[in-house]
Amino acid sequence: MTETTPAAPPVAAKQPHTFTHHGVTIEDPYAWLRDPGYPEVTDTAILTHLEAENAWFKARMKAQEPLADALFREMRGRIKEADKSVPQKDGDWLYWIEYEEGAEYKKWWRRPVSSGPDELILDEVALAEGLEYFRLGAISVSSDGRLLAWSVDDNGSERFTARIKVIATGEVLPDTIPETLSALVWAAGDTALVYSLANAQWRTDNARLHWLGKPVSEDIELYHEDDEGFRVSAGLSANEEWLVISAGDHETSEIRLIPTADPLAAPLLVKPRQTGVEYDVDLRGDTLFIHTNDTHENFRLATAPLASPAEWTTLIAGSDEFYLTGFDLFRDFYVIEGRVRGLDRIEVRYYDDPARIEPILFPEASYEASLGDNPEWAIDTLRVSYESMVSPASVYDYSVATRALTVLKVQEIPSGYDAALYTTERLEIAARDGTMVPVSVVYCKDRPAGGPLYLYGYGAYGIAIGPGFSTGRLSLVDRGMAFAIAHIRGGDDLGRAWYKAGKLTQRTNTFTDFVDVAQGLIARGMTAPGKIAISGGSAGGELIGAVINSDPALFGAAVAHVPFVDVLATMLDAELPLTPGEWPEWGNPIEDKAAFDLIRSYSPYDQVRAQAYPPLLVTAGLNDPRVTYWEPAKWVARLREFKTDDNELLLKTNMGAGHGGKSGRFEGLKETAEEFAFILWQLGLAQKDPGE
Repeated sequence: MTETTPAAPPVAAKQPHTFTHHGVTIEDPYAWLRDPGYPEVTDTAILTHLEAENAWFKARMKAQEPLADALFREMRGRIKEADKSVPQKDGDWLYWIEYEEGAEYKKWWRRPVSSGPDELILDEVALAEGLEYFRLGAISVSSDGRLLAWSVDDNGSERFTARIKVIATGEVLPDTIPETLSALVWAAGDTALVYSLANAQWRTDNARLHWLGKPVSEDIELYHEDDEGFRVSAGLSANEEWLVISAGDHETSEIRLIPTADPLAAPLLVKPRQTGVEYDVDLRGDTLFIHTNDTHENFRLATAPLASPAEWTTLIAGSDEFYLTGFDLFRDFYVIEGRVRGLDRIEVRYYDDPARIEPILFPEASYEASLGDNPEWAIDTLRVSYESMVSPASVYDYSVATRALTVLKVQEIPSGYDAALYTTERLEIAARDGTMVPVSVVYCKDRPAGGPLYLYGYGAYGIAIGPGFSTGRLSLVDRGMAFAIAHIRGGDDLGRAWYKAGKLTQRTNTFTDFVDVAQGLIARGMTAPGKIAISGGSAGGELIGAVINSDPALFGAAVAHVPFVDVLATMLDAELPLTPGEWPEWGNPIEDKAAFDLIRSYSPYDQVRAQAYPPLLVTAGLNDPRVTYWEPAKWVARLREFKTDDNELLLKTNMGAGHGGKSGRFEGLKETAEEFAFILWQLGLAQKDPGE
């Protein structure tokens, strides 16, 4: 049976549907694309429409398949297929991960520090065999090194099933914990696991204890959260003596401590929640260390006696210049991480000498640096990760005593890479309100001015997009494109105030910053109108939707991955998985008319209008619990109805995946290759090969 090539894009049916809030009635004729049985999607009309969109995507991209294949080969050629991580000591063992030639997934290994054979502790390749989708969630070795707990999602819904095995024999124990969405934390002398279940609304409102060998039905709830906007998680203190049970949303947190050895003991509340105050904790002996924004939005580090955990005394004061993002405790010293003017900073500090501050110094002016995996309590060497837009990812050991960095591994690029061919800049471009917005750019040194440019943005949840390295983007850069990251408000690139200036009532700063960066790059002669391709995913997809509504002529192509575009309807639906926890980020339009009006004014779906739009590629995941599949489907349907141009509008829905697209290191590359092929096609660069 041969497939028929569609002659025209699918046109979604319109069915009358309205809803009214605050005296305003909204018409939503594409609401039927939401299956009422979600997360099960069985409605024939919906599935038929999504498959028709996929067929249209395939038909329109068919001529670009050779280009996508070439891009994929380039990207794959830059990946060292048979590769492994630098082994790291944890107790009596050295642990590492390995990829075999051609493998989509990795294998987890260890060997004794003293001597002995390598042991394969988890084989993702075998676990993924026969599955369309595979994602490892949590993985945790018991403190005695005997048992391994892990969890797997096999459809992209982010509901993981946890299992346990005896490492030495490979015996998988009968214990099976379905529907988890959390870490797996060993407790009670490795006889129990602490975890969180995802409830019917995909919310983790609990911390539970599973005794090995007992039925899951007998698991004990250690903590239950009644606020539907809060999420619960569990972890271990650095010295592994305490379970840390955290509850919080996007702006408020609350923590309880339970002895790891006695998980049924009464939890110790560190400090009652206070709206707008976030904190996280760790312990050294009987002293609590608290990272909190209670007195300064850029956070301070405080201490408190375990006997009086709410009595916080400042150790490191909050600072306008230094944004304190986190800390790690070790036996003899501690480490703080943060950013100064948007650049990462790592400092070693000492318990007995507060004035002794030892920053770890790096050579480049713009980079990403962070602590790597440092699992042991008593260490004298830190594992550190480093990269920049022109420097491949590197792993270092940092000697605390000598303050020397030793290179352990530099990312290998088998097909070759010469950093001297590229240049990177960190620019500042004025937004319309005068705020200077940082922009990280990389391009070939011989690139002509005014050429095409790829502009990426996110701008939400206080997530910074660092100036890191990517082998994939070289396929664009080597074809004459500049690659730019706009560090727009809504992320916390420049501190907590930068985040706050792009959320709630100031949300539109995120969108105008992005537009102003694009116009600023044009004004600097780096590119030209219509030569800019833009891309973003999830909340970054909301960004893309907003700016093509406001300034469509500025962009030559746009890509929106799993875009959060039906913002108003989603924030009005308290039954959706994420909605209650999202109100501190976007506002609550159910209770607040001002929030309703503001969200409606920028929600990409609601603001689609009769105008010409740039060529647009949209992706979705049928099993996506974060941005439900119907958001991009409805958006594309409305765009097809209203847009006045003949530009490409393509929707690709992964029918067996979720928010992150296809799983596997090469399957994911294929989707990037498709995106880049679309962009090069639309910008008229499809025939340009690197080196021409």
